[in-house]
Amino acid sequence: MIPLLEKAVTEQKHWLNREEIIDVLAVSQIVPGSVAVNAATFIGYKLAGTSGALSATLGIITPTFLIVVLLAALFLGYQQNPIIQAAFLGIRPAVVALILFAAFKMGKSAILDKTTTVLAVASLIIFWLVPVNPLVILLLGGATGILIKRNAKKQESKSF
Repeated sequence: MIPLLEKAVTEQKHWLNREEIIDVLAVSQIVPGSVAVNAATFIGYKLAGTSGALSATLGIITPTFLIVVLLAALFLGYQQNPIIQAAFLGIRPAVVALILFAAFKMGKSAILDKTTTVLAVASLIIFWLVPVNPLVILLLGGATGILIKRNAKKQESKSF
């Protein structure tokens, strides 16, 4: 869902640029709920205020809800079918590939230099090794970014 949303918003509609969509996705992960729904709500609000947020939220929830209900009904009836089981053997890695593709694509505009590379790798290592809520990693990343920017400004003012 996120790769589709990102492509539609940045490449097809040109509502946001890559940096803005990364910011929207970061905030969308911090607040409770589905990242895609949160992102759509934020984007809708940015484009058309409260009515835009409501329209975007309904627009992203309604088709998904209907599809899930339909698939659940079908899946429960056919889940033991060997063809369905075989299909899921191919669907699972395809989903992983979609997520990786979106991550690499967004990484191009989020990981810009040595500092952001170190932050990304450190975040990945912490997430991998420490059983911590992703919100903690996002907040630590934000705080680190603020400290780095503040330190850079101090260094810049000293050089003049």
